[in-house]
Amino acid sequence: MSPVELLILAIVLYLAGAVLSLLFKTNEPLAYQSAGGCAVLGGCAGLLASLPSLLEQTVFVSTLPSPFYFSDLIVRIDPLGAFLLLVISLLVIACSIYSLSYMKEYEGKGAWAMGFFMNLFIASMVALVVCDNAFYFIVLFEAMSLASYFLVISEQNEKGVRAGLQYFLYAHAGSVLIMIAFFILYRQTGSLNFEAYRDAELSPALASCVFLLGFFGFGAKAGMILLHGWLPQAHPAAPSHASALMSGVMVKIGVFGVIKVGVDLLGGDVIWWGYLVLAFGCVSSVLGVMYALAEHDIKRLLAYHTVENIGIILMGVGIGMLGIAYDMPAIAMLGMLGGLYHLLNHAVFKGLLFLGAGAVIYRVHTKDMEKMGGLGKLMPLTAGAFLIGTMAISALPPLNGFVSEWFIYQSLISLSQESSMLLRAAGPIAVIMLAITGALACMCFVKVFGLCFCGRARSEAATNASEVPLSMNIATLMLAGLCILLGVGSPWLAPVIASVAGSLVNSEGLSVVQGAALIPVDATQAILSTPVIAVALLALLLVPMMIFQLFKGRKMARRQSGDPWACGYACEKAMSVSAGGFTQPLRSMFAPVYRVREQLDPSRVLGRGLQATIRYAERIEPLMDRFLVLPSVRWVQSVGRKIQVLQFGDFRIYCLYIIVALLVLLFVPMNIGVN
Repeated sequence: MSPVELLILAIVLYLAGAVLSLLFKTNEPLAYQSAGGCAVLGGCAGLLASLPSLLEQTVFVSTLPSPFYFSDLIVRIDPLGAFLLLVISLLVIACSIYSLSYMKEYEGKGAWAMGFFMNLFIASMVALVVCDNAFYFIVLFEAMSLASYFLVISEQNEKGVRAGLQYFLYAHAGSVLIMIAFFILYRQTGSLNFEAYRDAELSPALASCVFLLGFFGFGAKAGMILLHGWLPQAHPAAPSHASALMSGVMVKIGVFGVIKVGVDLLGGDVIWWGYLVLAFGCVSSVLGVMYALAEHDIKRLLAYHTVENIGIILMGVGIGMLGIAYDMPAIAMLGMLGGLYHLLNHAVFKGLLFLGAGAVIYRVHTKDMEKMGGLGKLMPLTAGAFLIGTMAISALPPLNGFVSEWFIYQSLISLSQESSMLLRAAGPIAVIMLAITGALACMCFVKVFGLCFCGRARSEAATNASEVPLSMNIATLMLAGLCILLGVGSPWLAPVIASVAGSLVNSEGLSVVQGAALIPVDATQAILSTPVIAVALLALLLVPMMIFQLFKGRKMARRQSGDPWACGYACEKAMSVSAGGFTQPLRSMFAPVYRVREQLDPSRVLGRGLQATIRYAERIEPLMDRFLVLPSVRWVQSVGRKIQVLQFGDFRIYCLYIIVALLVLLFVPMNIGVN
């Protein structure tokens, strides 16, 4: 089968899963298992569809029959679209396997509807990244937003509905900006096809207008800073496997849109565009991780880390755009490679962390980390997979998060060595902000893992927890394995992603690999071998264990057991570290930054605006009743009373009315259009 045929098969499987979930709504286990099974098969088909374009760097274009005469239904599987298709398919497979057991929690709460909207959500994302027509792109973008909205409000509680409304407003405000951008391109080219936009000749001012509309429109979907207010509300409200897809791949549609408009359609050759993207990336990364540190709700914390990692991806994209604008192909390719590699890595480790958090919530029935603790011994497989995810997101070698951030560091170092004063200033500033982000991320996930899985249980539910069902463990362990593979196997995987980056910035042929080591194009600048680091770390673990095994006999005889000594007092639960206590010094030190979060949060302004509108409507409604509705009602009643005079109740009078009407029709000339 051709890639386009495999893609169509994947979409058909997703839609079939949605339909089956509707048909079996009276048997909810069968409904969500049918939806999940079809999604797994669809993910496999999508994975196969993405490989030819990625490995061979070819573009597959096909025009399908369109129900609308004014718009062509064009499918284009190019390297960028294939890369996003790969990312979506990988996470869909894991989340769908996970849902087979996880959805038992939602039986009797509309699990069949969740299966329906989940498959529609996935199908719209898959079709969106390969669509090459503005009309269908907008339709699919709206379908994706609408399906995900129903997932956010799936629990039908007040908090979820409020989060859904906020998400709905952000999503559609972004859609309006994107529509305006495409409308401007349509007016300039007379076509809705992206191919015409690639060849369009726009004035610098008009091109910048289109870019800004696209950047902020897609930025709202990506959840970058200032436009992120919906994200920490919506992600915790959705089911955990839906949160994993929303955070892991849906927000990447926003990044995809920024690259699509800024680089693919407009060329990305305006210098200040790159600085703007880089600046938003830097600020998003630092503020995202700082806000995450202050959270006790594990899913809200992970949602804020999405803001952080979107910032890191935007840093790579911004560097790539600067490289294009300054005609520096090596830096352009290196920055875009770091951004795209981190896009893939974030999808994997954030999907893993959301699924791991969902497994914990599945057992302890709370999102509050203060009520967890001691789960490592009771849920060892979940704890092991979650630990790998925390290490990956903290960019610890040799896992995948370290590799992508290393490429971004190297691109920033290369940037700071250029002759331009702006580049010499931007490079070091961005390096410092990325380093701060990494340090705070490590601190945050030491807190998360320690509070959730280490120490004593801090609630009865945590004391009685047990390991989750097998399908949930398979999904988390699969993603944990991918975190290791994408890190240790980076010398063999990075060239594929580099070719995708090269196709975007027209810098193909540059090498980022030297044997089993990674290089930032120039081997004299730096070199990294993740396989060597992995072997060294394994040796550091194995050698102490071997020494322990050799000498443990003599040591064990003198070992003391019993409660730990706590300054002469018995160890109490209150002595354990809490989430608030862990981050209290940081929250005190950066209190102004946390106040800024409240002041700049658009949701508060939107909420006040909504309340003001309601109050205004409440005042206007009585006025309309008094001056418009009630006078109209009184006039109709008056006319009715006057007409009632004609109603005598005498049959002979009614016959007279009929005769008069006939005489009028006979003698009054009327033109009814008949000759």
